[in-house]
Amino acid sequence: MSVREQPGEPASAKSPADGRRTLAITCSAHFVHDGIADAFYVLLPIWAQAFGLSYVQVGTLRMAYSTAMAFLQLPAGMLAERVGERTLLAGGSMLAGVAFALLATSQSYAALGALILLAGTGSAVQHPIASTLISRAYAVASRRAALGVYNFVGDVGKMVVAAAMGLGIVAIGWRSSVVLYGLIVVGVGLVTLVALASLAVGGPRAPRKAAPAPDVGWGFTNPTGFALLGAIQLIDSACRTGFLTFFPFLLIAKGASVASIGFGLSLVFVGGAAGKLVCGLIAERVGILRTVILTELATGALIAAVVVAPLGWAMVLLMPVGVALNGTSSVLYGTVAEFVRDDRQSRSYGLFYTLGSAAGATAPFVFGIVSDFAGVPTALMLVAALAVTTVPIALLLGPHIAKGHGA
Repeated sequence: MSVREQPGEPASAKSPADGRRTLAITCSAHFVHDGIADAFYVLLPIWAQAFGLSYVQVGTLRMAYSTAMAFLQLPAGMLAERVGERTLLAGGSMLAGVAFALLATSQSYAALGALILLAGTGSAVQHPIASTLISRAYAVASRRAALGVYNFVGDVGKMVVAAAMGLGIVAIGWRSSVVLYGLIVVGVGLVTLVALASLAVGGPRAPRKAAPAPDVGWGFTNPTGFALLGAIQLIDSACRTGFLTFFPFLLIAKGASVASIGFGLSLVFVGGAAGKLVCGLIAERVGILRTVILTELATGALIAAVVVAPLGWAMVLLMPVGVALNGTSSVLYGTVAEFVRDDRQSRSYGLFYTLGSAAGATAPFVFGIVSDFAGVPTALMLVAALAVTTVPIALLLGPHIAKGHGA
């Protein structure tokens, strides 16, 4: 019996082979969508020079993508409950790919912003829908590990696409590079549609004959725990987006080339991919609470060190920065399901990712203003200080985490 036929059935009713196939498909989508999101960090300095942009304008371009994610991830999660995940995930991928490819036609700041907003609209479906498909495909005992793999593959996408985009800009120019990658994303969308259909996963779900609870509300089993987790997500996402948007400009000021910026971003993403896996394992051994505190303190200290270090040492520090900067997120994502009923995971993941996207939409604009008036180093020092503010929130979260995870 498929997930489509009985959306409320336990994950154990789904075969392990189908679970692995579902994970592979969603990981492919995560790879290309995260590649789009973080290719912008390589492209922003190029556009700043080509179009004469200020730091605030650079921030608003990144804000356009995150704003679409912030406003549309939650509706995407709720819409998936009615029409099914398959069509939304595939269609969103194709829309994002087309919009990204069309960036090559841009001749102005306004055109860039409009197409980035459209790409964000397509990408908004990916996180909540893919996370929901994975959560349904795996039992509780293995769900966190599966989500860890999903997040790891996303970071591999960031790493590979950032490096490839940097090299592509040098070799064939930024316009040809975005066309090529946009077509790749469209192809992944088509494959997603066919592959999920063959598994009978993510299609429109039949209405329930009887429900254990009214079909309304968010389904929180621990609203306070979810709220505290969301607060950490807000701050963590703001720090990550703020740092990634403006540290390439810091490297330029230290004398880095365009290729070096792409390499530097890849180092951050390599560290981030390792952090997703390593921090997930650490959380299982020492607890979620201690892991979050450790990664956030390390984030603040390492960002400050990158700001003051010369270029050579700053490049050396970028991989550890990635470990700390991204390590928290896999721990947070894997904890969402502990605070929400199974039948409300689409909308709860949509809400959780929306919180992160809202912070990601706001942070580049705010730190862009700081950069214009006080300089990029000052803005990044503020990012470092902001990361540390998650520590008291994590301490409040501790008592709400399931016994055995927070010790």
